[in-house]
Amino acid sequence: MGHVVRAAAVQAEPRWMDLDAGVAQVVEIIGDAAARGVQLVAFPETFLPGYPWWIWLDSPAMGMQFVPGYAENSMTRDGEHMQRIARAAGEHRVHVVLGFSERAGGSLYMAQAFISDDGRVVSVRRKLKPTHVERSVFGEGDGSDLQVHDTSLGRVGALNCWEHLQPLTKYAMFSQNEQIHVGSWPSFSVYRGAATALGPEVNNAASLIYAVEGQTFVVAPCATVGQAAHDLFCDTDVKRQLLLQGGGFARIYGPEGSPLGENLPETEEGLVVADLDFSMIAIAKSAADPVGHYSRPDVMRLLINRAPNPAVVEREVPAPAFVDADEVG
Repeated sequence: MGHVVRAAAVQAEPRWMDLDAGVAQVVEIIGDAAARGVQLVAFPETFLPGYPWWIWLDSPAMGMQFVPGYAENSMTRDGEHMQRIARAAGEHRVHVVLGFSERAGGSLYMAQAFISDDGRVVSVRRKLKPTHVERSVFGEGDGSDLQVHDTSLGRVGALNCWEHLQPLTKYAMFSQNEQIHVGSWPSFSVYRGAATALGPEVNNAASLIYAVEGQTFVVAPCATVGQAAHDLFCDTDVKRQLLLQGGGFARIYGPEGSPLGENLPETEEGLVVADLDFSMIAIAKSAADPVGHYSRPDVMRLLINRAPNPAVVEREVPAPAFVDADEVG
């Protein structure tokens, strides 16, 4: 057995639209994970302050009632709430990849923070393209959000939800030699039986295929929906039928597709924990490396713009030239 990392995928119901309670929950989960010898703990998409399920259940006008509270309870990347989580990671010596709704100015973004085991916020990335009705709440990321980081555990990257259905995004990540990938999901609760693409079968398959295509471990946290979510989002029987309770399908996959760890029932909260043996990466890479020996760059290449794309760019105006009066005339 080679280099081994113990990782955990979180399966839990968020503290809906209550940032203080949500941060306390995250800190508690980090401590629980550390007690089990976990070195990397991964949280679901927008776990703070919870996924905005109202966008799938009614009209945009109806959803406006939730907007002020959701924005108020969304977290900045450098504020006191993030620092509290970072301190917990440092105290417990655990690496964390945290899914949260990031508030920046007047906009929100579906973000993931990379936090090191010494309590530093290494970086924050944003989902490049929010999916479908998510675009009524969240803004977009840019090429700088395709991130893979060197850590003491290995090279760690992350994507959110249906970014795992974007072939070019995946290839851009594979090209950075990921060894552990965090694939964060919100929960597989909405439209069960009516929209197969939103269900656990397709989305767990997306995590599995990512592992096999990229020859990387995939740690896929997934939240749950419980009575608290129904009380908040579902004021009719129709909405309760559209948003089923449960939906927790946290998974961990090996780089050759093997299922790792012990899965939980979809309504149960807890951690899926697995030991990631890095010797499996070499075995998987020897079979198929799509950005290495199994590529054909003479036929197909990917063009990436990794530069940040800010909305405002300051233009430097050159200082006026001064002429010495004695040199005139």
